[in-house]
Formats: sequence, C-alpha cells, structure tokens
Amino acid sequence: MSQARAGKAVLPIGRVGPGQSYGVLLVAILLGATVVFVACSGSASKRAATGACRTHVLGGSLPVWARGGFHPPNQKIAHVMSAKGELAAILWANPLLSPPPRNHNNKILWVSRVATNPVSNLRISAQRMIGSTRAGSPVTRTVSGGPGPSIINVPAAGCWRFSLRWSGHSDNVDLRYAANR
Repeated sequence: MSQARAGKAVLPIGRVGPGQSYGVLLVAILLGATVVFVACSGSASKRAATGACRTHVLGGSLPVWARGGFHPPNQKIAHVMSAKGELAAILWANPLLSPPPRNHNNKILWVSRVATNPVSNLRISAQRMIGSTRAGSPVTRTVSGGPGPSIINVPAAGCWRFSLRWSGHSDNVDLRYAANR
C-alpha cells in the first residue's frame, strides 16, 4: 500500500515543474505566512508602547475577569484595556480632566488579569504624547498595594502613555485627559 493510501501526506521534494505537485510551494507559503503572523502578533505590545498615542475607551461590559464586585456583572461601564490585555482601567470619570475638576475626581479602578502581590505597588510612569512624539517631562504616580482604586491627575491635557509595573508584570495603556475649562 502506498503512503498516500495509508493516510499519510506525501510531499514531493525538489523543484516544481510541469506536471508536478505544488505541495512544496504550498508548504513554503504557509510557513512564511505563519512566521509573519507570529512576528506581528508577538510585537503588539511593543508597537503600542512606541506607536501613536491613542485611547480606545470601551463602553460595553467589562471582561469577565474584571467584573468582581459589579452588580449586575454585565453592566456597561467606560474602560480602557492595556496593550497586552493584562490590566483594565475602569474610568469613573469620563472624560478624565486636566487640571482636575473641583466637583469630582479623576478616579480609575485598575483591575489586573494576572496574579498580584498585595504588597507590591502599581508604579506608573506617564508621558504626554503628541502622536508618537514625547511632549514635556514624564511624571510618575504610585498606587499603593497594587492595582485597585486610584485618583490619577496629570499636569496637562492630551494623550498620556502610561507605562505600568506591578507584581513582576508590565504593560502600557494610553489615556486621554481633556482640557478642564
């Protein structure tokens, strides 16, 4: 019995010519496409950390892992997902304002998808961005005890890139602060 009849794929080796199977060519194309896909998907967080600053505020339900304590759990609430998807920034003030308003706070509830150490702080290095160009000096903020409730104010309106570190993890999120007039 031939290998093809036994259910095993047989790919010809060598050059593809008239009357020959295109198996080798097809495998090469599929392998090339896979390499490109893996390379692109593996660098998504790097692109987010270096590309144009963009905030994508979601208005739907929170991811299942971020719903603890919310009733009903599938309620719609403004939130922004980090580049790697390891942290959700739930916005109690939308829009966030700079300078901060007198009648409410720029409250953000940070929820981690990955395990946290309760004695490890969430450290934020924030940089205002104009597109992909840094503008002004970076600022730092700390949320004691790691991801959780916070009030994060920044010195100027604009798109801010937050580099986040907590419990041995790191991620990035872009947040827009509107001008408070």
